[in-house]
Amino acid sequence: MKHSFYHALTIKTLGLFLIWLLLTGSFEWTHVTLGLVAALGVAWLNTDRSAPRGSIHPLRLAWYFPWLIGRILKSGLHLSVLILHPALPIDPRMIRHRTSLPEDSGIVLLGNSITLTPGTLTVEVDGQNLLVHAIDDKSAEDLTGLHFDRKIARVFGGREGTQ
Repeated sequence: MKHSFYHALTIKTLGLFLIWLLLTGSFEWTHVTLGLVAALGVAWLNTDRSAPRGSIHPLRLAWYFPWLIGRILKSGLHLSVLILHPALPIDPRMIRHRTSLPEDSGIVLLGNSITLTPGTLTVEVDGQNLLVHAIDDKSAEDLTGLHFDRKIARVFGGREGTQ
């Protein structure tokens, strides 16, 4: 077990513990202790001990989530217009997308980000290949334009490229 394992374990434990505190809303010592033990246990079981991980830039990750929320709101508005339109101008399709993200955690973040965005759904992930359902061309723009890939690559230390 390397130093990176303990670093990842600490970050995950703190994150899970903060979520525990927010969800329980109780600061009694028994709840706090139980939350800390549960967070440590879950983090321990979900932290890879063998393979070295790429570095996640916390500030870039912090900037990614507001960007994602903006995309979710924009897509939600677009989907609302589609649904309320009398002709229901949808053109559903399945899109095969190959990502260049090398990290499994980056691919998971990509798949989840696509699914969180209204109008798209990650149906299958096989290595670096994703199968995505999109309700129309505009809903698939972030995926086909590689917006998600560039932002997530930047979170994991890559360059964002042009937008």
